[in-house]
Amino acid sequence: MTTIHAANVEAIKAEILSQLNCDPKHPPFHVDEKTAAAALGVQANTLACWRSAGRYSLPYLKIGRKVQYRLSDLAEFLARRTTSHTGEAK
Repeated sequence: MTTIHAANVEAIKAEILSQLNCDPKHPPFHVDEKTAAAALGVQANTLACWRSAGRYSLPYLKIGRKVQYRLSDLAEFLARRTTSHTGEAK
C-alpha cells in the first residue's frame, strides 16, 4: 500500500468514525452489518446480497449467525472504489 493510499484509507476511516458518532480515541474494531451498511450508504440486505454473490471484495467476519466488518476493511473498500472520473482520458 502506498503512503498516499494509506493516508486516504485513514482519512476515510476517520470519516466513518465521525459518521457513526464513535469516539476516535477508542474506536470499535468491528461493527455489525447494520452499522457497516450505514457507513457505506447501503441497506443491510445489500451487504447480504454482495456476500452471497461474491460481488465485491469486502472482507467480513462470520461467527455463527453474526456478521461483522472491520472498520479498516470498510475504509479500504471505499478507498479502492474512489475515483475522479468515469470516462477515458482525452
